[in-house]
Amino acid sequence: MFKKSYFILAFLIFVVFVGIGDRILPEPMKSASLNTRKTINKNLIGLFPTRESKLKPHERTRKAIEEAEKNK
Repeated sequence: MFKKSYFILAFLIFVVFVGIGDRILPEPMKSASLNTRKTINKNLIGLFPTRESKLKPHERTRKAIEEAEKNK
């Protein structure tokens, strides 16, 4: 029972540290909180591959402009 509540308390403290620690903590902990959040964001974003669109929305327009310029 106590182990579960300690885990929940530690998790909540960690979330507050990462979430708003850079605004409320003094300087050594402020930069640690900011660096931790940046590292977590970078790792989470790195999990998902970058998606390149198969469609090129401006390709048709560019070709039409080039064709119109050739016909002038």
